[in-house]
Amino acid sequence: MLAPAALLESLCALDSTTGREAEVLPALLPALEAMGAKVEVREFLPGRCNVLATWGEPRILFSTHLDTVPPFIAPAWDGDTLRGRGSCDAKGQIVAQLMAIANLQAEGMAWLGVAGEETDSLGAQDAAIWQDRFRACRALINGEPTELKVATGQRGVRNLRLSCEGVPAHGGSPELGHNAILDLLDWLEGVRRIPLGRHPHLGSEVYNLGTIQGGVGVNVVPAHAQAQLNIRMIPGSGFHDAVAALCPPRGRLTVEVDEPPCLYPLLPGFDQAPVPFGSDVPWLRGLIPGGAVALAGPGSIRVAHTDDEHLTMHDLRAGAALNERLARHFLQEQP
Repeated sequence: MLAPAALLESLCALDSTTGREAEVLPALLPALEAMGAKVEVREFLPGRCNVLATWGEPRILFSTHLDTVPPFIAPAWDGDTLRGRGSCDAKGQIVAQLMAIANLQAEGMAWLGVAGEETDSLGAQDAAIWQDRFRACRALINGEPTELKVATGQRGVRNLRLSCEGVPAHGGSPELGHNAILDLLDWLEGVRRIPLGRHPHLGSEVYNLGTIQGGVGVNVVPAHAQAQLNIRMIPGSGFHDAVAALCPPRGRLTVEVDEPPCLYPLLPGFDQAPVPFGSDVPWLRGLIPGGAVALAGPGSIRVAHTDDEHLTMHDLRAGAALNERLARHFLQEQP
């Protein structure tokens, strides 16, 4: 295997933003082949692919994603820190997992890189075609930047579109129309007063008002307005129902994304904490008989998706050690 720092830099130098995942193959495939892996590439859409590498009959499946968020930021070294897009989310996860696998090959390993985690999880869904390869697997270890903690679970993701319809009129005679924006603003003000729940293993429920749109001109009573909410939900959440109850007579509520919350096993001897993000684990854990799973990795979600995304080589080595320790934990457990 290429030196870990060099491999990470070579991966980050390739722009594999969502939809361009195959761009990472020129750096990834030689690294896997140099480790003696049997490698399969499945291009399920033009430019979009999953990669499966196996060493013997797999007993542990490592996984993470090949895609990054835009914009592409070329890698640059700052001492022992690599800055650039994908350095921790999630090309750093790829390298940390391969470093662990290098010490575990004789135990039977698999590594799965999937497309689309940042948007549609199409790669994770398509990976079901390989499910028969993992019949002997005891656990899935999925890589995300968790600050070297093992996740206790992840909140669900529900994206809602709040739409309001009005009646257009001349801005000088607003009484002849019905203002869709004002209806939407009243609805959103009610949303701000909805109490948020808390779960002992997933933390606080949160939401983000991500977009708001409406109107065609300053002198026209707006006939249309809409907003999008991204909700990170906990089990038993009443937030969606509360939003629906506030819907005005001319309003409509549409669910655009609906991913359930997931709780992960509590692992004795590991530092564990909730994570504030979603991942492909809800799709991928079904590949493993029994669904045993761990979500962990080096780097911090606080810098992922930002212009300051980075990963230190100290964290990379610590992430590799954590991955190896997790694998050995599951290998030693009774099936």
